[in-house]
Amino acid sequence: MENFAGKTVFITGGSSGIGLSVAKLLSQEGAHIAIFARNRARLEEALREIEQVKKRHGQRFACYQCDVSDPSQVKKSFTQALRQFDGCDVLINCAGRAYPKYFEDITYKQFEETMKINFFGVWNTCSFLVPYMKQRGGYIVNTSSVAGLVGVFGYTDYSASKFAIVGFSEALRSELKRYNITVSVLCPPDTDTPGFAVENRTKPDETKEISKSAKLLTPDQVAVALLEGMKKKKFIILANFDSTVTWIIKRYAPCIVEKVMDYQIKKVQKKKGKK
Repeated sequence: MENFAGKTVFITGGSSGIGLSVAKLLSQEGAHIAIFARNRARLEEALREIEQVKKRHGQRFACYQCDVSDPSQVKKSFTQALRQFDGCDVLINCAGRAYPKYFEDITYKQFEETMKINFFGVWNTCSFLVPYMKQRGGYIVNTSSVAGLVGVFGYTDYSASKFAIVGFSEALRSELKRYNITVSVLCPPDTDTPGFAVENRTKPDETKEISKSAKLLTPDQVAVALLEGMKKKKFIILANFDSTVTWIIKRYAPCIVEKVMDYQIKKVQKKKGKK
């Protein structure tokens, strides 16, 4: 996927954050864009932003209200989009959410909702579109997280959902190669999105300490890294140097990552008088 001009791209979570930045960047490259999200007003505003940066006349744009955790809504909105755009070349799954808390404070309802939005949402869109992509090839990007490569304090439900995306994508990638369908996983670090602001409301102090030294990226920086990774057909796409180093150390010397995080966690707990 060296050139996105003329390609039709479906983006879930496309009304804000990383999804919106990716949509605008692809619009600048000449792609046709369909975005999917739950909030109608935000979708329409995002669509105007995407259209304003288009590369050429003739590009097509549309938005669809859809909760990706509901397979019936995915079927309805994606069917409409396929008819309007006459197919889909690229699927980019960016819908997701996180409410970090101590494990015992995470209710089963929150866990279930996190899995449905973050992981089942990916499953639902892929299961609907893969049969169509098999006919002419395509590209699928599923958004995980650095917390989908490294389990992080306070993210038990979130990391579970994001690790699931990595495993699912690796297996799917193996199955779809013969159909000329590429599968990649985007693993961004902390990114300055509306969702990140929500995360900070419930984040345990230990989690804040772990992420304190990490550089906060902008959605635009992540979008640029994504497109660069797609053009090289990378499977795991990381957005910055720090994330790459963390991933490499986790793979080849996991005890180092564990010791660093344990130190940061104990430092906070010591201040609180906890053992």
